[in-house]
Amino acid sequence: MKSNHPLFKQTAIGLASLGLLSHSVFADPAAEADISKPVKVFIIMGQSNTLEMGKVLGADKDDTLEGAIKKDKMYPFLVDAAGAWTVRKDVRNVGIMQKRDSGNVYRNDWLTVSGNEIGIEVGIGHKLGDAIDEPVMILKSSIGNRGLSWDLLPPGSESWEFVDPKDGKTYVYAGYKQSPARWEKGTTPAPIAWYAGKQYDDDVANAKKVLAELDKYYPGAKKYEVAGFFWWQGEKDCGDASHSAQYEKNLVNLIAALRKDFESPKAKFVLGTLGEATKDSTGNTLTVYNAHMAVDGETGKHPEYKGSVSTVYTNPLSMGGSGNGHYGGNAKTYMNVGLAMGDAMSKLLKK
Repeated sequence: MKSNHPLFKQTAIGLASLGLLSHSVFADPAAEADISKPVKVFIIMGQSNTLEMGKVLGADKDDTLEGAIKKDKMYPFLVDAAGAWTVRKDVRNVGIMQKRDSGNVYRNDWLTVSGNEIGIEVGIGHKLGDAIDEPVMILKSSIGNRGLSWDLLPPGSESWEFVDPKDGKTYVYAGYKQSPARWEKGTTPAPIAWYAGKQYDDDVANAKKVLAELDKYYPGAKKYEVAGFFWWQGEKDCGDASHSAQYEKNLVNLIAALRKDFESPKAKFVLGTLGEATKDSTGNTLTVYNAHMAVDGETGKHPEYKGSVSTVYTNPLSMGGSGNGHYGGNAKTYMNVGLAMGDAMSKLLKK
């Protein structure tokens, strides 16, 4: 390993244990899946770090995908014997982003590396493609700069009160479909052209549009099953004390709402902590970190999630800075986190 990044050196053993350094592909990436079987659909939601932020180009650089492959000998499964990007014919990669009240599909192809940036879907797709015999679709429906406790607030979430430390006043924070984001207790709110949960509604509706035209996005497929959800989000909520304080409750509501909306009560749920967050963090970042860890089915405080919800601690896997800065576009962060989340999902699917 040639990376000079101290965090990367420090966690080499941990990365190897997850199969992040080599990840031998057991499935033939060129082999097509049996489309007589229902497509296993995995939905990615969150904010900007779920999009494509990892830099691809630059074989002589330490933070690009080309550099990781050629200099550090990482992720060999991403290239074939001729040095071209591997194309998996058993994993479909679909991305849709809300723009001006209409869903805009920006990616609809077999899983590969194309363009100048990658996201966590590459690692997730390879892990799941290896683990699952059925056809797989990675369906990303998200957009940047969105908070769970406002834009992505799920159905069933009620309003709450919070005392603003800046002015000592008590404010009511919007519950699902209420507007504006907050108002002083005892006053009559004046709605704005947005409501709590608007982005949740849009992202869910856009994902459903894709699934309603399944064969357009997975050629020849007739049936599907939403088998799991991936969630990597929290930067926006860290900017507001009231939103971070409510994060765990809203996260519990999110898991229930997504399973209900996609009629998949047994769907698995994998989320990642913020890369900069640790148990020694402070302030709102620590609050959101604790919420992320609280829903882990093995070590968290919600026993009902045992075997169905898993939290991936991404700090050892992340480099290039904080989530607010998109980890400096470091491709290793997006590959490592994607592979770790895909690994966690694969393990849940066996339970």
